[in-house]
Formats: sequence, C-alpha cells, structure tokens
Amino acid sequence: MPRNTTTATSGLVLLAVVLAGAACEPLSREPNPVLTQQESGTSARLQAVSAVNDRVVWASGAEGSYARTTDGGATWTTGVVPGADSLQFRDVHAVDRNTAYLMSAGPGELSRIYKTTDAGETWTLQFTNEEPSGFFDCFDFWNPVSGVAFSDAVAGHFFIITTKDGETWERVPPEMVPLAQPGEGSFAASGTCVTVGGDSTAWIGTGAAHYARVLKTTNRGRTWSAFAGPLGKGTPTSGIASIAFRDSLNGVAAGGEIGAPEEHNDNVAVSMDGGETWKVAGRTTFPGAVYGIAWVTGAPIPTLVAVGPAGADYSVDEGKTWVPLDSLDYWGIGFAGPRAGWITGPDGRTVKGSMS
Repeated sequence: MPRNTTTATSGLVLLAVVLAGAACEPLSREPNPVLTQQESGTSARLQAVSAVNDRVVWASGAEGSYARTTDGGATWTTGVVPGADSLQFRDVHAVDRNTAYLMSAGPGELSRIYKTTDAGETWTLQFTNEEPSGFFDCFDFWNPVSGVAFSDAVAGHFFIITTKDGETWERVPPEMVPLAQPGEGSFAASGTCVTVGGDSTAWIGTGAAHYARVLKTTNRGRTWSAFAGPLGKGTPTSGIASIAFRDSLNGVAAGGEIGAPEEHNDNVAVSMDGGETWKVAGRTTFPGAVYGIAWVTGAPIPTLVAVGPAGADYSVDEGKTWVPLDSLDYWGIGFAGPRAGWITGPDGRTVKGSMS
C-alpha cells in the first residue's frame, strides 16, 4: 500500500519549565522541558511509540496504521498494514530502522502480532489469537528476538505467550501463572502494561478486578508470581494501565480509574523492591487515569513522564510531586534519552520532548 512522507512543522510547542531552588551540581540539575509538535502524516490515533534511539522511532495506532522516522521526527513515513486496516495496533516494538513488531488488540482473532524486516514494505503475520475471549493488551522484548505478550484472562487463567526466535509464539502453560481474579486483565492503552528488565525479568500490571496486581517473572516467562498493587478500586475500569522500571528494584505503576476521566484519583504507585510491594505516590496534576508512564533514559536525575487523555506531567522525585507539561490528549510514550522522547495521541498527534 502506498505510504506518505511529510515534513515536521518548524514551530515549538512551548514548554520551558525552570524550577526554583538552590543551585545544583551539573549531574543533579533538574530538567528544562521543551515539547516540539511534529507532523506524523496520519490522522489515525497513534496509541503506542517505540524509540530505538534519538533518530529511529516507530509508532502504531488505529485503522491498521503505523508511522516511522529515521531522522528524529523531521520527517515521518506512514502506512497501513495490508489487510489490517480494521485493526487497532495498540503496541509497537522497534528493533532498528528496518525491523519492528506490531500488536493489535481486540477480542478473538482481532488480537494479532505482525513483523517487518524491510521498513514496512512487507509484513509477516506471526500470531493470531484463537481464543474467542482472549484480548491481547501489550508486549515487550528482552532483545530483538525474545519477547512476551499478555492477554486478559481466559477461563480464569492468564494468557501469556513468549517468543525465543522472533518468529514463533507459544503460550506459557497456565499452571505456571497464578490464577486470575474474576474479570482480571489489563488495559490496551499505550502498549506499556508489560515491561522487561535485564536479561530475563518482566512485569505486567493488571486491573479490572477486585484489586490490581503486578505479575513478575525472572526467567523469561517460564514461571510467574503475583503481588498486590494499590491502584485497583474493584471496578472493570480501574487498575494498572502502565508499568516501568528504571532498574531491578525501582519501579512505577500508573493507571487509576479510567471510568472517571474528570476526577482526581490515586493514579501512580511506586515500588522499591522489584515490584513485590507498592505504595501510592502523588497524583498527577491532570485528572483521570494515566495511560502511559516512562522513565527518561539517561536523565541526570531520575525523571518520570506520565501521559493520559487529560494531559502530560513530569516528576523528578520518584512520583511524589508532578509538574504539568501539556493539557492535550495523549496515549503513547517512549524515550530514547533526555533529549529525545515522543508522546502521541489522537488525530496522528506526535510531539517530541526534550527533558535536558
């Protein structure tokens, strides 16, 4: 299918926030954020983004769409996966300028995984969900060929699949995963309900049940443990939508009450022991749920950015307090470094962020 290339707009969407306080050493200075509006070339909602580095970035979204840049967003190439224009690509994992995986979300066969190795010229369908009640939410990868994907529970059992070769996917035996609570699953909001760490660890945030939980593996998905999380409120629309770890111990989970977009509720929690225990952190300045959260890779001090339909915030104190970045509607988030991150949303919204 023909693809379209557009050039980024030149103007800056202003966001220079300088925090008052005592002078700091260069290695601990607080960020001076700037957001730059870019033109993605698509009008589809861009729901997930994956940054390989400060130049190569892939995004994915509704209507079978994807977008790719190799020059830091100065220009984007967009396209639709052939035969997939009715799918919603809720997650993307970029390997390099030519290689990426897409995951669509939906009931039954609408949940699929595709891969390209030629920059989107062709796509290979790797996996189609054959469970009618299965609904895949997100995936992540330890390396270019080893990954894990998560679906809402099926018949009381979590549906987790892994790949070891980047080509074929196999289900983790249900007996290797804790039983699911009634209705338990996750939210296909930004493709960040699964995150990996190191060579073999992964965490999954859940919700839509009596209480939210974090599932954890330390052996590339062969076995899993479950730990209680603090963000679930016992409703089908509450729980963890996004999870991120900056090292093996320090993590953040975000979400809240998706069904209350105008209310300020607890929507961020932190862990300092690898995800085994959690405590509620500060609420974002924007109301409603957090759809995506990410650590700013390589930031001089640990920096978090959170996005949702009501805006974007950042925090430099492990989520205790938050500073507003923007009030637009955002879903996807991904950072390559303190000078290059992207947040995406409806109508092809694509914004590059510098936190340096």
